[in-house]
Amino acid sequence: MPDYEKLMDDEVRAFLARTEQHYPPDAVDLTVQDQRRVYNAMCADFDVGYPDDVTAQDRAFGGVTCRVYSRAAPVVGTVFYCHGGGFVVGGLDSHDSICAEFCAGTGMQVIAVDYGLSPERPFPGDFEDAWAAFEAVCAETDGAIVLAGDSAGGNLVAAIAHYARGRIDGRITGSLLIYPGLGGDRTRGSYVTHADAPGLSVRDMAFYQTLRSGGQDHTGDPRFAPLQDTDFSGLPPTVILTAEFDPLSSDGEAYRDAIQDAGGRAVWIEEAGLIHAHLRARHMSTRAATSFARMIQALTLLRTGQITDLD
Repeated sequence: MPDYEKLMDDEVRAFLARTEQHYPPDAVDLTVQDQRRVYNAMCADFDVGYPDDVTAQDRAFGGVTCRVYSRAAPVVGTVFYCHGGGFVVGGLDSHDSICAEFCAGTGMQVIAVDYGLSPERPFPGDFEDAWAAFEAVCAETDGAIVLAGDSAGGNLVAAIAHYARGRIDGRITGSLLIYPGLGGDRTRGSYVTHADAPGLSVRDMAFYQTLRSGGQDHTGDPRFAPLQDTDFSGLPPTVILTAEFDPLSSDGEAYRDAIQDAGGRAVWIEEAGLIHAHLRARHMSTRAATSFARMIQALTLLRTGQITDLD
């Protein structure tokens, strides 16, 4: 196993230590309610509030509670955001300041989706919530829509991009997937090399998948695992940002290759020296801050369907 203590820099080690003060490496051994309690406490510790010019309001889209972030300046598009948390933890508050900073950095309104969590609402409930909200956002807003999400949320917005083909065309100008779990081959690549990475392990992933699946076999359903689709044509320009020390890293490479092989445009960037969930480290790690700036750049470019100028 890699010696992560030596491979991570001091700032990333400090981020991990602060994370584990609230959310221990063996958190999946807790009850779901206790997992949510410690996860929420961790997210609250990292919350930095809103930039001065950003406000937010909760409202429903398609019967699903969402949070709409906006600035006083005119809206130039919409980021449709799904949060991470393994489909088990997280919500509107867990990624609150992250979405506010996306709004401030891009000038776009950000609509964050409070989709149902497992085990109370296993698949396909989570996808159905995200899709219902997306349909309503398309009907009730104008202009470009950029899909974005981290981890489990990256899975959901990728699934929306696949499902939207032939149903809602012309609105999605791009997708930003942040260390997404897309249902790749767990017998190879980063799933093996970084099976026990800090921040997320293959064991953690198995726990989350068991709860999300509800004990059912969803093999081959791209709403559950977008990498298991048989058709990757017609997808919007896509940027996938992964972390070097993360079992999910290989999903980014595989998804980029699948889109490119189908004639589409996709960029995969692996962030060196970073771990899963480094969005929360953006104010305490130089590497994470650089990655966050790249996310802002990607969202801004994707509003007009561009990815060639991504640093």
